[in-house]
Amino acid sequence: MTNKELVRRVTELAQPICRQAGVSLWDVTFEKEGRQHVLTVYIDRDEGVSITHCEEVSRALDPLLDDKAFDSLPPYTLTVSSAGLERPLLRPEHFRWAEGKPVRLSFYKAQDGADEAVGTLVSHDGVQITVLEGGARKTFAAADVARVRLHFEF
Repeated sequence: MTNKELVRRVTELAQPICRQAGVSLWDVTFEKEGRQHVLTVYIDRDEGVSITHCEEVSRALDPLLDDKAFDSLPPYTLTVSSAGLERPLLRPEHFRWAEGKPVRLSFYKAQDGADEAVGTLVSHDGVQITVLEGGARKTFAAADVARVRLHFEF
């Protein structure tokens, strides 16, 4: 099973579990960290995610991953976590959710002399990303943007 297929299948399993737990599914990743593999399910909730939410999703999902369909996977650790304050925006629904919120854009190569930009997300259509930065509206080609994350000032 490819990583892409695994992520798709786990997403399908996790969606109803997350709804039942009162959280939304933000993302699923399967990555090699050092010598071990980690399957991470990121969850979200407007009021915040607690350890109890993570535990509830993990306990419901874990037995489903014992299905024969997952036997070909290398040994892995299942982790259920909050999406975090500075979560990555990856999918169209993430960008729609983040409109009006502060974001940090990191560029593949400098744009107007800067490696990144911080501003309020106005829009993202898959081709361009528009932010309000210091009161000025700035539009960047999505192809020039390496990463977009929520931005949180500490």
